[in-house]
Amino acid sequence: MLSIVKICCGFNLIHLSPSSEAPDMSLASPASSPALTIVHVVFSSRIAGGERHCIDLAQAQAALGHRVHVIGSRGSAVAGELGPGIQFHGLALPLLRACRVRRLARRLGADVCHGHLGPACKAVAAVRGAARVATLHVGYKAHHHARQDGLICVNRTQAQQLPAFDGAVSVIHNWAPERAPAPLSLCLRRELGLRPDQPLVGSVGRLHPSKGMDLLIQAFRDHAPADAALAILGEGKDLEALQRLRGGDARIHLLGYRADVEQALQSMDLFVSPSREEAFPLAILEAMRVGLPILATATQGPSEMLAQQPATLVPVNDVVALGRALRERIEALRALPGQAVDRQRVEYCLQAYQRPQAVARVIAFYRDVLSRRAKAPRMQPRLRSGAAHV
Repeated sequence: MLSIVKICCGFNLIHLSPSSEAPDMSLASPASSPALTIVHVVFSSRIAGGERHCIDLAQAQAALGHRVHVIGSRGSAVAGELGPGIQFHGLALPLLRACRVRRLARRLGADVCHGHLGPACKAVAAVRGAARVATLHVGYKAHHHARQDGLICVNRTQAQQLPAFDGAVSVIHNWAPERAPAPLSLCLRRELGLRPDQPLVGSVGRLHPSKGMDLLIQAFRDHAPADAALAILGEGKDLEALQRLRGGDARIHLLGYRADVEQALQSMDLFVSPSREEAFPLAILEAMRVGLPILATATQGPSEMLAQQPATLVPVNDVVALGRALRERIEALRALPGQAVDRQRVEYCLQAYQRPQAVARVIAFYRDVLSRRAKAPRMQPRLRSGAAHV
């Protein structure tokens, strides 16, 4: 039985500075303005949320006619995910990485150098001649972000809590990236050998302490019904510790990296985001896109994303609260033990997270930063722009 609940909420644009105006989105298209040479920098061997966002943004910009390059670590999985119109430049060693990024950006004729995640943002800060932009996928750190020309915040709270910063600031929500079609696979439920009446709880994310997968495993072990199953998709340094925490509980499945995330989500009955820190989780957007009921900890990003949405938020780092909410949500899917699970689907409001509009706003922000750089007095400290477009 399929149930659909629909709710829609409005997101108004807010200017943190009354004198500032949002960049004109018409500037985002090369048809009305010259194409840009954009260099993205991301130093990661594996692909998680921040890397996935960088890949999808680069591909969307290339599709608009911009000249797009990505600098990363040699052998990174990022290289294999990029389309044919994007050139990947792999650096073999981290030694003198900032200097090499600066030289490479100059050789490529970069108009904009865009950093993703801490080490990359630190390298971008050393670039000269191009507009330096960073996305706060995690949070602001002075040694990574203070020397940028522009910062993209992924939620409003980030912008409101920024320390003194003399560059341009814009709030541009992430979006659920377009994934390449995955190879046909078995339904995850059949793969795990589940009966129709068994609830399947799922989560997607790096196996890292910040993602709180240990909290989810403990909460599930302590509170989930005996016939429920838990599937965690993702890889990372915490794998062995999580396997030990799982113990001999056959209900809990650590499935590693999966290319078929969207298909896997469609097999689940409840999505859980147990993070200790979260600026803007793409996994939650993907769960929203397939209409999964959602239970999340009230970290910065989910608290904003799920406001006025039909989702459940619980305190951060509270195993008992997470476990109780988990059991309540599972029990709500069925009225009586042994009854088939009601595969409930929710129609969320996703107007604020549309890919074309967000990509256009990023390009418009680049042009805004370039315009400010052109107007800034040479060899003089730049005045705080006061521009924070939300």
